[in-house]
Amino acid sequence: MGTLLGQRMAEIDTVYALEVAGRPVLMFQAMSHQEARSLPRERWLREDLQEAHSNGAPVWDGKAKLTIRRASQIEAKHFTDTIVEASDRSGDLVLVYLIELDA
Repeated sequence: MGTLLGQRMAEIDTVYALEVAGRPVLMFQAMSHQEARSLPRERWLREDLQEAHSNGAPVWDGKAKLTIRRASQIEAKHFTDTIVEASDRSGDLVLVYLIELDA
């Protein structure tokens, strides 16, 4: 159990938040800040953010600034709890949204 806790704490240091116009929208893990900064340039993510809606509005309008920052401790804990709950150990990039998406 101590190993899992240590692993989860290490994961917290690698959790980043993506903000749209200063609003935290989603979290993900990256090995470095440089790697994290490359995510907003990915075409698939930009398309997904434009297609996704929250409260009837697009998550991203295609123009607002996308920024990356290290997740807060509370956000990072939410991220790791969500991953553990979902039992996602695939190694694939996992996005945890901080906003409610429309169905």
